[in-house]
Amino acid sequence: MSVSRVGLTVTLVVCIVGVAHVASAQPSDDSATCNIEVAVAEIMEWESNFSAIDLGTITAQADVVSGSSTVTLFTNGDVTITANNSDTAELAEPGGVTLYTEYGLKYDGDGDSATGGADVAYTVYSSFLSGGSAVTHVAGDGAVDVTLQVRASNVAGTLGDAGTYTATQTLTASWAGT
Repeated sequence: MSVSRVGLTVTLVVCIVGVAHVASAQPSDDSATCNIEVAVAEIMEWESNFSAIDLGTITAQADVVSGSSTVTLFTNGDVTITANNSDTAELAEPGGVTLYTEYGLKYDGDGDSATGGADVAYTVYSSFLSGGSAVTHVAGDGAVDVTLQVRASNVAGTLGDAGTYTATQTLTASWAGT
């Protein structure tokens, strides 16, 4: 009987170990993959309009007043910025008297290490950006801060009438080469 008990015990141990081995034999991990694709279109858009520029007050014949406003241009390609050169860009009062009106442009990038271009010196409104200002896109940098500058003064040898003078300047971004 002691031999049979030993046999039974050995059989039981073998069965328990065998069941434990079968229960722990799980299949290996299995993965599934998914390829994902998205296209980015050519994008060129202004973040917003420029905020209004208040030049203050001209208080003497020789005064020159200036101001600026900055807006971000998002682009993933090279663009050219042009300006409105019509009379709406010249500071004028309702009676038609005008001030000497000049505009300039600054970029936060130079087009070499960051998207941008060469700054544009103050130019009389009627020829400001008449040939366009090139903005070169640098890969990985899809935005450039564009600062519109304006300055006004009395036309040489004259004095403007008292009152409020207004103008509207419109900058247009177009794909380079179009």
